[in-house]
Formats: sequence, structure tokens, C-alpha cells
Amino acid sequence: MGNFAIYTAARKVSPDWVEKYQGLPVANVSDVLDRMVAAGPDLRPWYTGTPMIGPAVTVKARPGDNLMVHAALDLAQPGEVVVVDAGGDTTNAIIGELMVAHAIQRKLGGIVINGAIRDSAELLAGSFPVFATGVTHRGPYKDGPGTVNAPIAIGGMVITAGDLILGDADGVVAVPFDQVAEAHARARAKHAAETQQMDAIRRGENDRAWVQKRLQDLGCTFA
Repeated sequence: MGNFAIYTAARKVSPDWVEKYQGLPVANVSDVLDRMVAAGPDLRPWYTGTPMIGPAVTVKARPGDNLMVHAALDLAQPGEVVVVDAGGDTTNAIIGELMVAHAIQRKLGGIVINGAIRDSAELLAGSFPVFATGVTHRGPYKDGPGTVNAPIAIGGMVITAGDLILGDADGVVAVPFDQVAEAHARARAKHAAETQQMDAIRRGENDRAWVQKRLQDLGCTFA
């Protein structure tokens, strides 16, 4: 696998799965993935709008360089989310207002940058999903190298092209292609259970006996 190449995704989640995941909080999906999958707390939303969801188009970019991000924006199909590992470096911005406008024109589902953005006020005022780890006014270079649709990792979270990407105010999570069905079933059940629990709390009927039992099981001393 070369360090300056564009690949074709072997598979990607279907629009049906994207639709089924609508409305599920990132926190619920993260929980059913055993809380082992996360892109890190620094990856924050820079937009005002609805949660992000769609199949991943992955980019490995040299820190401070966005040539392969441009290539991915032209390659990505409507609804797909361009996920960029730029090494977490925030010295130079990888995208700004112009590239986001291009993504909007192509009807993409969002952009995730493990690195910096610029034109932050304009992006924050918009509704197109953008996540990034920082902001700087310094622009990018366009020399490469990098890859499109090769596996990447952000904060220990491995992302393969075609995996399902979700993002909301709590951050970003990737659901591996082979786990989409199982994770959906478990996340839907968890979301329903938490909704019932919230209703019980509001009625003043929440059962807290489990706390005392858990403390006793762990050998907590009550003095």
C-alpha cells in the first residue's frame, strides 16, 4: 500500500442502515461498542445543526497539507462523510469556508478533521457538520503525499472506508462495517431503556437500589 494513492472502498454501509441509525445518540452507540471506541475529547463540532451520519471516506493527510482532502471531496458521493487524519497537528488549517462550501454543493454528509480548521466563525454559524481538533488562521499546503480510502486511526479509533460515522455534541464514533447490525440493535435497546429511565426520574419513581447493591458487592465499608 503506497503513501500517495487513491483507493476504491471495498464496501460501505447502505442507505438503509444510515436511516436506521438516525436519532440514536453517539453516547448510546459508544456504550454498546463497550466504550472502547473513541476519537478523543478534542474532536469537537464546529457547526450548528443536526447530528452527522454517513459512510466514511477516509483520508490520511500529511500534517498541514490538504491535497488529498481536495481529492476526497471530489471523490465522495452524496451523504458520505470525509474523515481526515492529519496527525492531530493544529499548526496549519486543513479546511475552511471554501472547502466546506464545495462539500455542501456536493451534498456530502460532513467532514471530520483530526487537525485544524479556519474560518471558524462562518463554519460555526452554518449547519453543515464539521468536526475538528483546533483552529488556526494559517492555511495549508497542497503537495501531498497521502491516501484516500486506506484505513486510518484517530485517537485509537480505527476507521475503514465504508464504516458508519456518527457525530453529535458529544463527539464522533465509527461503527465498523461488520458490527453495524449488532450495534444498532443494542444501541436502540439502550436508548429505549434510557428513555424509560428518564421518564421514571421525572415522575419521581426511579429505583436507586442498584447503587447500594453495587457498593456492597464491591466490598464498600459503611461507617
